[in-house]
Amino acid sequence: MATLTVWKFDSPEGAKAAEETLLQLQKQELIQVLDAAVATWPQGASKPKTKQLHNLTGAGALSGTFWGMLFGLIFLMPLFGAAVGAAAGALGGKMADVGIDDDFIDSVKSEVTPGTSALFLLSRDAVVERVKEAFPGGHAQLIQSNLDGEQESKLREVFAE
Repeated sequence: MATLTVWKFDSPEGAKAAEETLLQLQKQELIQVLDAAVATWPQGASKPKTKQLHNLTGAGALSGTFWGMLFGLIFLMPLFGAAVGAAAGALGGKMADVGIDDDFIDSVKSEVTPGTSALFLLSRDAVVERVKEAFPGGHAQLIQSNLDGEQESKLREVFAE
């Protein structure tokens, strides 16, 4: 079963710093990273900057369209070149079908604010407590939504188009 997790950090640099930690956790077989992206929101900026973390992921990675649409729904802006507009409502319905509902989006939106950052992680077989303990500074807050096998397949179908 795949798990979509969002780890919030107390600084704009925190999520990016966690990338090296994830590489180490993969080597220790404490997590299998399927895909990952970060959102960094410096204090005073009008919106966060985002980046997909390609060096962490393997062949099962989702497209940039997935992250762009998810970030667009959360932060109300198009990212990674994905247009968010009239299709947002339809996409929101599809996201709910794969376990990303309004409550998940609202909770992330309320937590990821200027002066913070977030690591968005699609993983499998994570030992969550060990992952949390390993992040630098120990100031990671977990927001989690579990996806079962069927939801993961639907998610991949939605963004393979």
